[in-house]
Amino acid sequence: MNALQKFSLAVSLVMIMPLAAQANSLTHDVGGEAGLTFHPDHVASTLTRAAVRAEIEAARKDGTLALLQRGIPLPGKVDGPSKSRTEVIAELEKARRTGWVPLSGEQ
Repeated sequence: MNALQKFSLAVSLVMIMPLAAQANSLTHDVGGEAGLTFHPDHVASTLTRAAVRAEIEAARKDGTLALLQRGIPLPGKVDGPSKSRTEVIAELEKARRTGWVPLSGEQ
């Protein structure tokens, strides 16, 4: 395959993907002034109303609901103890010795 054929294939796949994704979405684009049609039966929910309310209440209590309502990203969760400065510097030096990290100024 030459470069033009690869590019054409990639463009056609990118053009088709939104159509495939619409099959499971709540809304479907109909074009024109109508814009969207709603199809709630296309989305299957696995949660009960009580479970959703419990999740909302838990988010309200821990403060994540307020962040999400304002569009603020949630902070990442830390999985274990953090490293000390000396541990990080030692890892950097080891990576530089093995060639995984370029020295300053190198590309």
